[in-house]
Amino acid sequence: MFTVAQINAIHSKVKSGADFPAYIREIKQLGVTFYEVYVTDGHTDYYGAGDYKTSGGAKYETIAIAPIADAARFKAILKAHQQGKTDYPAFCNSSAASGIEKWAMCLDKMTCTYYDKAGTVILVESIPE
Repeated sequence: MFTVAQINAIHSKVKSGADFPAYIREIKQLGVTFYEVYVTDGHTDYYGAGDYKTSGGAKYETIAIAPIADAARFKAILKAHQQGKTDYPAFCNSSAASGIEKWAMCLDKMTCTYYDKAGTVILVESIPE
């Protein structure tokens, strides 16, 4: 099965949002079927066939997640990030401030779903292929 080191090596090639579809294709080829990124510290849980799971450690200092999500604010934050107006740390901080706890990438359905602390779906987007 795949390792976090393999995924990190592939991720190191991502320089902008334009590189993201290639990243998804490559980790999908490794066998990643699903992964979740937790905004509070950036750790990621990766899943594959046969209940395989591996996790990457925290990527930054813990940030607080707002207790109530502001979907409209988050959508504006996401749009700005996708347009290259913010870097990843700023996006994570702004996501936390708007109540986003995590996002989940389903590589079978090619979707990204954003959740609040209560587990409520805030937004579902298609991953570009």
